[in-house]
Amino acid sequence: MTRFLLVRPGATDFDEQGRLKGTLDIPLSTCGVQQVDKLVAELAAEQIDAVYFGPCECCRQTAEKLAATRKVRLKMLPELQNIDHGLWAGKLVEEVRHAQPKVYRQWQEHPETVCPPEGESVADAFSRISAVIDRLSWKHRGQGVALVAVEPLSSLIRSAIEGSPVGDLWKAVCAPAGWQWVEPRVVGEPQSVSSRS
Repeated sequence: MTRFLLVRPGATDFDEQGRLKGTLDIPLSTCGVQQVDKLVAELAAEQIDAVYFGPCECCRQTAEKLAATRKVRLKMLPELQNIDHGLWAGKLVEEVRHAQPKVYRQWQEHPETVCPPEGESVADAFSRISAVIDRLSWKHRGQGVALVAVEPLSSLIRSAIEGSPVGDLWKAVCAPAGWQWVEPRVVGEPQSVSSRS
């Protein structure tokens, strides 16, 4: 069975300001670099056989630091791109909460039904990352695979691997850098973001 290490990259200036990144390409802040150095030290003894990252600068920087102390495969996967927040990109979370309170609550309670204006639906993003998780599960059977992805995509990845509910994506967006091992569901079991309780 493949073990996935889900790594949220260090903070960017947008994270520190409480802004939605979406697919914007933003590098680590000074604080974010320090967070990643701490993460790498914490993970020194963990078995990591491959490192995959999403197509943004903060993910690349985090993945490179994680792979630098190991001789492992490092690869960018377009499927690990964050959810496209459309017109929400760059806005403060509080701006969205005040301007669209109903959608804000929906993102907390039923995220699978939300599509940011001119962005990507949570259900479409879930389908995209589910396919890549299944592919990596077969390719790296018996190995430890690190996936470096920003929130809220990181929460969707965890949900796809575990077969668990997505949960409050606003809370996830505000989560600090971190890591966790995630055990996969049985590969081949169909999952749907809208059918899970």
